[in-house]
This record gives sequence, structure tokens and C-alpha cells, in this order.
Amino acid sequence: MSFITTIREDINTVQTHDPAAQNGLVIFLSYPGLHAKWAHTPEHWLWNHGLHSIARVMSQFTRFMTGVEIHPAAQIGRRLFIDHAMGVVIGETTIVGDDCVLYQGVTLGGTGKECGKRHPTLGDRVTVGTGAKVLGNIRIGDDVKIGGNSVVVKDVPSNSTVVGVPGRVVRRAGRRVLNENMDRREHRESMPDPVQEQSLLNREGIVGNQRRIEELEQRVAELTALVEALATQGADQERDSSMPPNTPSADNARR
Repeated sequence: MSFITTIREDINTVQTHDPAAQNGLVIFLSYPGLHAKWAHTPEHWLWNHGLHSIARVMSQFTRFMTGVEIHPAAQIGRRLFIDHAMGVVIGETTIVGDDCVLYQGVTLGGTGKECGKRHPTLGDRVTVGTGAKVLGNIRIGDDVKIGGNSVVVKDVPSNSTVVGVPGRVVRRAGRRVLNENMDRREHRESMPDPVQEQSLLNREGIVGNQRRIEELEQRVAELTALVEALATQGADQERDSSMPPNTPSADNARR
């Protein structure tokens, strides 16, 4: 694919993802995320051909000009969109798939404990929110969304949404995922949506109220049965007390 075709693809990608994007010329001149991606192409070529020092110097110049640091050895897919760009870091052994979106402050880095492949691999159509950190030699599946300021240190399956510190899968294949053993504090961390949290608390309150109502109904039934038993016993005693005493028999009278 020619470099001109790549530029056209990237400009179309910006127009698709950014509602503030204007015409192609403005995008070409004013989007540092695109400039960093385009500069990475010759830097990566130089790195692969053994010219590591030149590639590193060029990447640092690109970092100075755009605010984006992409290691020359990183493998970047087609149509990557780095929105706002500033503060984005992509490590040496990172692999980024096609049609991914990174927002400002994203780090695709290592944990400092590994050698060799020590940076993440992103599948296709992955969106990483503002300030999120994806760390270590982990695999992020296709069509994954990572919430802003999340810290992801484990593999994430495809078609999932991850939020929190550490990152937890809260939605998979369009369906909500909730760990029933998670305490309320952890639940708030993994689902930082006050509306959903309040809805969950309301449901818990309704279930608790229903349980208490059932207990009260059972107690009322027991008390009703006890009152009826006492009333029956009292009526029997009153009937026995109102009966005349037994009269002597005729034989006893003749005696």
C-alpha cells in the first residue's frame, strides 16, 4: 500500500471518529496523532533494517513535535486514530491491530519485570479511553472498549468492556457481567455508574422488604392460630362450668 493511500485512509478515519473534524486539509495539517503515526512508518523501516540509533533519534524528535511517543519497533496496524494525542506512549514490543482508537494519556507499556515481549497486543477495533494504562505482555481481544483511567494487567476477551483499577470486565458480548461475590465497595469500583448502582441498591432493598413482609405475615398467621386456639379452649371451659352438677342415681337414693 502506498503512503498516499495510507494518508487518505487515516484522514477518512478521523472524519469518521471525530465530530469536530473539518475538511481533509485541516486534518492533514493539525492532527498530531496522525503526524506521529505517519512519522512512525519510516522510523519502523529504519529499525527493521538495523538503523536503531537513527530510528530512536527520529522517534524522539517526533515525540517532541507531537507529544506522542511510539517506539520504532512497535507494530502499528492500519487506520490507527490517536485523538488529542498528547501523552500517548506505545512501547517497544507493542502490537496494535487495525482500526484502533487511543485517546490522550494512554500508555501501552510494560510492567518493568519482563524481558522480550513485555508490552500488550491489541486486536482490531479496540478503543482505549483517556488516561488508561494497558501494561504487560497481555492480549486485548477484538472489539474491546477500555474505560478512561483504567489499569489493565490481564488478558481481555473479545467483545468486552473493561473499567476500574485493576481493570475488570463489566460487559461481554453486550451483556452485563457482575461477580456475585464482589462486595459493595468493589462493585462501585468496577461499575462507577451511580444510576446503575442506585438501581442495584433499590432492588436489594425491595428484596429485603419482601422478605420481612413474608416473615411478618408468617408471625401474624401464627398469632392468629394461637388466639383461635385460646378462644376455643376458653369456650370449652365456660361450657363445662355452666353445666349442672351430676344428680345422685335412683339406687343411691333408695339406699
